[in-house]
Amino acid sequence: VVNLAAQAGVRYSLINPHVYARSNLDGFLNILEGCRQASVGHLVYASSSSIYGGSTRMPFSVHDSADHPLSLYAASKKANELMAHTYSHLFGLPTTGLRFFTVYGPWGRPDMALFIFTKAILAGQPIDVFNHGNMQRDFTYIDDIVEGVIRVMEHPATPNTDWTSAAPDPATSNAPYRIHNIGDSSPVQLSRLIDVLEDALGRKAIRNLMPLQPGDVLATYADITSLEEVTGFKPRIPIEVGVPRFVEWYRDFYQV
Repeated sequence: VVNLAAQAGVRYSLINPHVYARSNLDGFLNILEGCRQASVGHLVYASSSSIYGGSTRMPFSVHDSADHPLSLYAASKKANELMAHTYSHLFGLPTTGLRFFTVYGPWGRPDMALFIFTKAILAGQPIDVFNHGNMQRDFTYIDDIVEGVIRVMEHPATPNTDWTSAAPDPATSNAPYRIHNIGDSSPVQLSRLIDVLEDALGRKAIRNLMPLQPGDVLATYADITSLEEVTGFKPRIPIEVGVPRFVEWYRDFYQV
């Protein structure tokens, strides 16, 4: 079973927190219960880079603690990982959580920055650039995410025989439980993303420089060592390739 369903987004969680509890906690519990009762061989589910919260240790490693989320969305995704572990421990359900890092590309969420920026630039409207464009994100193209998910599906989580409660590894367990980062592993400044988008659109953006928003983190940067070790895969599509592909799709889909 692959569960990619969730109430996503950091900023909306500041406005309507209860939907995150319903979708990401109650909804995920239903997935876990269904997997347990059907004796599913492997549950792969989407977690998020947001769970690293206030950490400034870069790159983010699955083997480091991630216990200080900065938004309810992030807290709900961390809760998913903890809930999955209990089912791995109690019922032997193999679970693998994938911490996605700023996924973008065709068919993406319209509330994501790339969608909002593209729509505004084409309309000649200003874009809000938070933290004055100085935030860094590990932008990951959707094709890389899909390939990573498929590869992980083929490697059900197994117990870590070296795991010890005296020095517990957060990413593994003596139960069939694993956590991996899946990101491009090359963070890009937001202002640079806008530069690449301008080139792809053939238009300049009107940039409205804004302060950092509540719940936002300054930077994300994925250590994908464990993903490579298990699957042999690493993302390979940079923004210089991915953003023009997105723009081509956007123009065709919206006929602009």
